Amino acid sequence: MLNFLKQCITAFCIGMILLVLTTVADAQTTNAVGDDGLVRVKSAYPVDETVARMRQDIAAKGITFFQEVDQSRLAAGAGISLRPSTLIVFGNPPLGAQFLTANPYSGLDWPVRVLVLQEPDGSVWVAWTDFAWIARRHHIGDRQQQFAMATSVVESITSTIRVR
Repeated sequence: MLNFLKQCITAFCIGMILLVLTTVADAQTTNAVGDDGLVRVKSAYPVDETVARMRQDIAAKGITFFQEVDQSRLAAGAGISLRPSTLIVFGNPPLGAQFLTANPYSGLDWPVRVLVLQEPDGSVWVAWTDFAWIARRHHIGDRQQQFAMATSVVESITSTIRVR
C-alpha cells in the first residue's frame, strides 16, 4: 500500500510539473494583451527589415496596403530626435466595413494599424490594438467571427518577423 501511495504521489507530481511547463510554454507563444489593449511581439529584425517583411507578407496575402508613416523621419523634420518608429496601415475593406456598419466610430481603429519601433536597448517590437479590446471599446458584440479573422490575419503577418 505504501509503494502504491508513493507511485500515485510521484505520478501526480510529474503530472503537475508537465502542466506547469505546458502552461509556461503556451504563455510564451500567446500574445498577451495589456490593460491598454495593446498586443506586443518582439521582432527578430531591425525596424526597416521588419517593415519590409511585413509589407511583403501583406502584399502576398492580397491585403490592401494603405500607408507607411516613418514617424522618426517626421520627427527629425521637426528637429526632434526619435528612435526608429514606423506605423503601417493596411486592411481588407470588405472585412473592415463590417465593423464600421456595426459602429461608425470604430473607424477610429480601422483600417488596421501596426507600429514597429525600436526600444532604447536596440530591441524591435511590433504592436497593435487587440481586436477584442476594439470590439469592447466600440460595443460591438455581433461580429466575433470577423474580429477573430482580423486577429488571425495580423498574427499571421507578424509570425514572419517574430523572435522564435
